Amino acid sequence: MPRDAVFLDRDGTLIEEVRYLAHPDQVRMIPGTADAVRRLNDLGVLVVVATNQSGVARGYFPESRVAVVHERVSELLAERGAKIDAFYHCPHHATEGIGEYRVACACRKPKPGMLLAAARDLDINLSRSWMIGDKPCDAESGRAAGCRTLLVRTGHGENHAVAVDDLAAAVAFMFGGGRGA
Repeated sequence: MPRDAVFLDRDGTLIEEVRYLAHPDQVRMIPGTADAVRRLNDLGVLVVVATNQSGVARGYFPESRVAVVHERVSELLAERGAKIDAFYHCPHHATEGIGEYRVACACRKPKPGMLLAAARDLDINLSRSWMIGDKPCDAESGRAAGCRTLLVRTGHGENHAVAVDDLAAAVAFMFGGGRGA
C-alpha cells in the first residue's frame, strides 16, 4: 500500500540557510523543526529530504560531504526523538557545474526527479503527499511530481506572500485540512 510522505527542502526549511553549507559544524536546526518532524513521524508519514546541492557541482566541496552533513542533521533530530526516513540530493548544475556535475539533469529542482525517485524507492503516493520548501523551485518540483505544496518564510521564503511561517506551521496547516499553494 503506497504511503503518504512529506518532502522537505533542507537549507532554509529544515535547517538554517548557510550559503554552500559544507561542514557538519555549520548545521543549525530552525527552531521548532525537530518537533514538527517528530509529529510527522508520530503520524506515520514518511519524511524525505530533497535538496539541491550545487556546491558540489561548483567544486566547493566533494559530494561525500553531503552525506556527512545529513548525518549531522539526523543526529540533531534524533536528540529530539525525530528522524528523516530518506535523504535525496542533486549535486548537478547545468551552467555553473564543473566536470561530470555540469549537466542539465532531471533531479535538480524545480524538476521532480528526486521526488519521483523517492516515490519509486519508498512506495510513496505522490498525490497524497506534500512538498515543503522556502523557494518557488521547491513548490514547482512538488507540483511537477503531483504533490500538494507549501512554502515557508524561513530561509529564502521571507518575501513570499503565500507562505506559512515555518515547518511547524506547515505541519499544523497540512493536518488541519488546508489545501496548500
